[in-house]
Amino acid sequence: MKRINVGLRLRHFPELKKFHTQKVAFSPTKPEFEPKSTSVHDTLLGQVLDTNPDYKTLKTVHSRIILQKRRCDSALGVKLIKSYAALKDVVSARKVFDEIPERNVIILNVMIRSYVNNGFYREGIQVFGTMCGFDVRPDHYTFPCVLKACSCSGNIVIGKKIHGSATRVGLSSTLFTGNGLVSMYGKCGFLSEARLVLDDMSRRDVVSWNSLVAGYAQNQRFDDALEVCREMESVKISHDAGTMASLLPAVTNTTRDNVMYVRDMFLKMGKKSLVSWNVMIGVYMKNAMPLEAVELYSRMMEADGIEPDSVSVTSVLPACGDTSALSLGKKIHGYVERKKLIPNLLVENALIDMYAKCGCLDRARDVFENMKSRDVVSWTAMISAYGVSGKGRDAVALFSKMQDSGLVPDSIAFVTTLAACSHAGLLEEGRSYFKLMTDHYKITPRLEHLACMVDILGRAGKVKEAYSFIQEMSMEPNERVWGALLGACRVHSDTDIGLLAADKLFQLAPEQSGYYVLLSNIYAKAGRWEEVTKVRDIMKSKGLKKNPGASNVEVNGDIHTFLVGDRSHPQSDEIYRELDVLVTKMKEIGYVPDSESALHDVEEEDKETHLAVHSEKLAIVFALMNTEEGEEDNNAIRITKNLRICGDCHVAAKLISQITSREIIIRDTNRFHVFRFGVCSCEINVAKKPEAVQKKARAVVKPQVILISPDTDVVAKAKQDQRHDVASKKKVTYSSILNARSKAAASRTLDIDSTDKDNDLGAVEYVEDMYAFYKEVELLGVSALLIASKYEEIWPPQSKQILLMEKTIMGSLEWYLTVPTQYVFLARSIKAANPDPEMENKVHFLAELGLMHTL
Repeated sequence: MKRINVGLRLRHFPELKKFHTQKVAFSPTKPEFEPKSTSVHDTLLGQVLDTNPDYKTLKTVHSRIILQKRRCDSALGVKLIKSYAALKDVVSARKVFDEIPERNVIILNVMIRSYVNNGFYREGIQVFGTMCGFDVRPDHYTFPCVLKACSCSGNIVIGKKIHGSATRVGLSSTLFTGNGLVSMYGKCGFLSEARLVLDDMSRRDVVSWNSLVAGYAQNQRFDDALEVCREMESVKISHDAGTMASLLPAVTNTTRDNVMYVRDMFLKMGKKSLVSWNVMIGVYMKNAMPLEAVELYSRMMEADGIEPDSVSVTSVLPACGDTSALSLGKKIHGYVERKKLIPNLLVENALIDMYAKCGCLDRARDVFENMKSRDVVSWTAMISAYGVSGKGRDAVALFSKMQDSGLVPDSIAFVTTLAACSHAGLLEEGRSYFKLMTDHYKITPRLEHLACMVDILGRAGKVKEAYSFIQEMSMEPNERVWGALLGACRVHSDTDIGLLAADKLFQLAPEQSGYYVLLSNIYAKAGRWEEVTKVRDIMKSKGLKKNPGASNVEVNGDIHTFLVGDRSHPQSDEIYRELDVLVTKMKEIGYVPDSESALHDVEEEDKETHLAVHSEKLAIVFALMNTEEGEEDNNAIRITKNLRICGDCHVAAKLISQITSREIIIRDTNRFHVFRFGVCSCEINVAKKPEAVQKKARAVVKPQVILISPDTDVVAKAKQDQRHDVASKKKVTYSSILNARSKAAASRTLDIDSTDKDNDLGAVEYVEDMYAFYKEVELLGVSALLIASKYEEIWPPQSKQILLMEKTIMGSLEWYLTVPTQYVFLARSIKAANPDPEMENKVHFLAELGLMHTL
C-alpha cells in the first residue's frame, strides 16, 4: 500500500502545518481513511475555504478533497461552490454542484446565487426550476436571489410566475421576498405592481422604500420618487446612502429645487458614508454644478474617517476640469499616486481629461504616455485634448497611432477627431476621416458627426456646401447641426442662409436666447439695423434675455466667479481701478474697443463701458492682482467662461498678455485660447482660412515699410528714394536675397519657404520658436530684439531704445526690409540651425553687435 505525506499536499496552508506529520494511506482503487483524522482534515479544509483563498490555494484544497473522498459532501461542497463563485469561476462551481449527491435548499440556493451574482441569470432561473424535481421547498433566501435574476434580465413573465410561487408558499409579503418583488417590478417598469407589493408587506425597512424610489427614478418619474422619500420621513424611516443612490438616475438635468432637496437629504444624514459623499458629488455633476462638486469634495477630505476612493476621484476630476481648478486637480493626482489608485483606466482617463480642460497639455500627455495600458477612451481623451487646444495635426497623428496600436476607433473617437479637424481648419483631413468612418469602419454617422462636418465646412468658408450637406442628410438635423451652420454664417456674413438656420433653431429651441443674439449679430454685421431691432423686440416679447457671461478663475486654491459688470466681489473697487489703468495702457498701444461685440441698442460711449466690464476682463485683472509670476503651470492665468469669448475680449487678452508678460489661458464653450506675449494659439494653430470681415477692434496694424539704417534720416530718405526708383524698374524682391543670406548664415541649404508655402501665420510661428530659444540661452540683447519684433507685428513699438538697437543691427548688415520680412529672416536663421557652439557664437555676435551700436 502506497502512503503519501499530507503535509506536502497542504504546504500552502499555515493552519495545517502542525499536522504535517500526519500519515494517510492511499489506494488507487479504494481509499482508506481513519474516520477521526478525516473529520479533522475536513474541518481544517473548511476553515481554509472560509478565508477566501486565492485560485491556486482553492484548487489545491479541492484536489485534497478529491483525494480523500472522490466526492464532496454537502458541507464542503457548499464552501467550494461559494469560493469558486467568488473568483468568478462558475464552471468549476457547477462541476462541484453536480458532484454533490445530496440536494437540499441550501445547496440549491448557493448555486442560484453563484450564477446570479456572476451575471448568469438564465442559468440561475433554471436551477430554481429544478427545485420541484428534487421536491425541495424554496425558502425566504431563494426568492430574493431568483427575483434579482428576473429583474436584471428583464424577464417579467418568469418574474410574475415566481411571484405566484412565493404567494403559494406564503412568502410573498415577507421582508426579503417583498423587497425582491418591489425591486423586480420597479426595474421592469411595472410601478403600480411595485407599489401594491410594498403596501402589502407585513414589515418594511429602508431597503423596501429604496427599491420603490429606485423604480420611480429609473423610469424618470422623479416627482413620484421624491414623494416616496417624503413618505419615508412621515413613517420615521431615515434616508441612507442607498436612498440617494436610488435617486441618482432621475436627477440628471433636473430643476435646482430638486437638487437642493437631495442636498438637504444628504445634510440631514447623521454619519455620512463614502457612498453618500460620492452620490452627492455625482448629483452635482449630473446637473452641471461643478463648483458645488469641487466644494463638496474639499469638505469630504476634511471629514473624519473618510478616504476618497477611485469612484470619488473619477467623479470630481471632471469638475476640476470644468472649473479650471488646477491646484485641486494636482492634489488629487498626488493623492491617487500615494494611495496607489493607479494604474486604473478610469482614474487615468479622468486625469487626462482634467489636465486637458485646464490647458495643461504637457501634463495630460505625461499621464497618457505613462499608462501601462490604454483603451479607446484613453486615446480619445488625448485626441480631444489636442483638438480643443487647436493642435489638429497632432490630434490626427495620434488617431493614426491608435489605429496602429490595434485598437478599433469607436463612434466617439471619430467625433473628437472630426472636432479637432474643425478647430484647426483641416478641411480635407476632416473629409477623409468622415469617409474612413463610414466606408472602412462601417460606422453609421450620428448627428454629432454630421454637426462636426457642417462646422468643418462652415469654418472653411464653404457655407453653401455646408447647407447642401444638411439638406442631403438622411436624418432630421438637430439643434447642434443648425447651430454650427448659423455660427459659420456669422463668421462669413452669409445673411440669407443664416436666416434659414436661425428659423430652424427658433423652432427647435424657442427658449434659447443665444440663437436670437447670434442672428442679431449677423444682421448688425451686415448693417441691417432694422432687423437687429426686430430681433431684439422679439426677444423682449418672449421674455428672453441673453445669458449673462460668467468667468471662473482659481486663485490660491479658491475658485472665484465673475459676472459681466460684477461688483459683488470684496475686491471690486480695486479690480475696477486696476482695470482702468490696464485699459489706458492698452489704448496707448493701439487698442480700440470693438463696439460690434457690445449691445446694439445703446450709445457708442455706453458700448465701450459695457465692453470694459466683461466677465473675463474682471477675472484676468483679479488674477493679476492676487498672483505673481511663477514657474510652469503657476505662471498661467486660467479662465473658464460659460460663453464664447467676444472679439473685443480676445483682443484685450492678447494686449494684456503682452503688457504683463503673463500667459493667459481662456477656455470658452468652443475651444482654448492661449495668449502669450500678444499672440493667441488660435491664430498660430489654425490652418489658412478665407478672409473674413475685419472687426473694428484689432491688434494688427498694417505694416509700413520701415527704413532700417545707421544713416541720418536725411541720408536714409535719399537712399530710400534711390532704391525705390531702382526697385520699380528691376522688380527686385528683397525677400529672395534675404532667403539666400539667411540660409548661408545658418550654414544650411534647407528651403524653409516650401514648408510654409500656404501658411500665412508662418512668421508668427517662427517668432514663437525664437522666443522659446532665446529665453533659454538668456541673451539679453537679441532677446530684446526678438520681443520687439514680436510686438512690431501687432502694434507700433513703444520702446525707442529697442527699436534703435534693431535699427542699428539691421543697418550694419545692410538689410533694408519691410517689417514682417526681417523677423521671418531672424526666425529662419535660428530655426534652420541646431544650437551648436558655432551657432551660439553667431548669436553672441549679434547680441554684442546690437549692444555695441546702442551704446
